[in-house]
Amino acid sequence: MTNLTTLTRVRMQLALRNKMFFFFSVIMPLGFFFLYAGVFAKGDPHAVSFFLGPVLALNVMGSFWGLSATLVMYREQGILRRFHVAPVTSSDMLASSVLANFALTLPTVAVILALARFVFRVQNFGNLVALFLFVCVGTVAFGSLGLVVASITNTMQETQVLNQLLWLPLIFLSGATLPLAYLPRVVQGFSNYLPATYLVTGLQQATFFAKPLTDLWVYFLALVAWAVLSFFVASQLFRWEPETKVPKNGKLWAAATVIPFLVLGIWLHGNGKMLAQAQAAYTAINRPSAPSTEAPKN
Repeated sequence: MTNLTTLTRVRMQLALRNKMFFFFSVIMPLGFFFLYAGVFAKGDPHAVSFFLGPVLALNVMGSFWGLSATLVMYREQGILRRFHVAPVTSSDMLASSVLANFALTLPTVAVILALARFVFRVQNFGNLVALFLFVCVGTVAFGSLGLVVASITNTMQETQVLNQLLWLPLIFLSGATLPLAYLPRVVQGFSNYLPATYLVTGLQQATFFAKPLTDLWVYFLALVAWAVLSFFVASQLFRWEPETKVPKNGKLWAAATVIPFLVLGIWLHGNGKMLAQAQAAYTAINRPSAPSTEAPKN
């Protein structure tokens, strides 16, 4: 526990000096918030509350980019080799990375909520318990995704390419940037298989409809299972030295982390529950009155 605490503190100090972390964890989320709240929602508190879930999801998801790039950079520069000299395990290093990322993400979430309240006059943040829990599990899950990416890539250039390939579908096909109900039907069906959709939907239902966690347990448990599986795979593939090669089946292990969403995606695609909830939220923002706290139970 002492090693983990020390490593977490060191990782936080190093992250605060990293420009990439500052951009993806602070500048980008706040930029999206003011874009959505000021331009798309036109400052209307009712519409701002609709976009609050996607904005928080973007803040949570952005952590995987900086986390993966930072670990690869440390490995290339030999910094991880110095950590390895100390009596720490790969699990200690990865867990400290996730904990440091979590501790540094929460202040930005608090700033976004404060801006929504005092600048855009949003009076109700829905179910704060469900909101907080989704932020927690989402930060750990997408942080673990960053660990997996760092474990299977060898150079910073390779990491950036893979991050781009993952990032674009995650933000554009999940409802994080454009409302899911606004997207074509084909894209809506594909969104059932994206982990980002579970986070966006969970946060939006918690904030906009004040849904409790008991109504959102499928999305929450899917993210929990993904976080545990991704962390386990990353710990098995973690490399301290840049000369160490990725195991031949390493990328297959990484691909296996999507299994929870393949299984749940087939089920949700059949019952249409997630898409119905997204449609209900999209319809509700056009109403002149405050949104109902009850979404359709399809």
